[in-house]
Order: sequence, then structure tokens, then C-alpha cells
Amino acid sequence: MDNLIVLSGAVCRHPERSESPAGIPHTVISIEHRSMQQEAGLNRQAYVRMQVVLSGTVLHQQAQTLTLGSMVKVSGFLNRHQNRSGQAKLVLHAQQIEQIS
Repeated sequence: MDNLIVLSGAVCRHPERSESPAGIPHTVISIEHRSMQQEAGLNRQAYVRMQVVLSGTVLHQQAQTLTLGSMVKVSGFLNRHQNRSGQAKLVLHAQQIEQIS
């Protein structure tokens, strides 16, 4: 069952590029989303800053044109990542990304 998450926003951290031991290219960006949403009949300011992982040659190539402030729309799935100190966070693993104006 596909449960894609779609998030749009501005790239707020310089892309970090790396390669896995298996030779798979990865690009990590952070995007900042701000919008006004309806909740219980009232307007609510929504804000999130989320790390996005772009894996594979196609997404890595698409990420080459991304710069700080680029507006993007990303769809993919959420996964839990744990850093070396044991702190966990949610990360969006992109399956598709498009630059928007």
C-alpha cells in the first residue's frame, strides 16, 4: 500500500552529497514549509523543517540544480533515522522531486 507524503517548501540548507559503500549516490537537503491550515474551523500557522534524502542516480542528478532558497515539491515516505548519539528524527525519503516557482 502506497502512503506517499507530499511536502513543498524552500531548500534551507546546502545540499550534502555522498555515496554509499554500494556506489549509490545520496543527496541530503532540508526544506522549510510554511502554510496556513484549517483546524477545527480556525486558521492555524503550519511550520516544519524536514530533512529530505534523495537516493539514486536520477534524483541525485535532479538535485544538482538545487540551491539555497529553491522551492521544491517532494513526495516520498517517512522513515526514522537515529544519529550517533542515539537521537531519533523523522526523515522524508524522496521518490520524486520537482522544482517549483
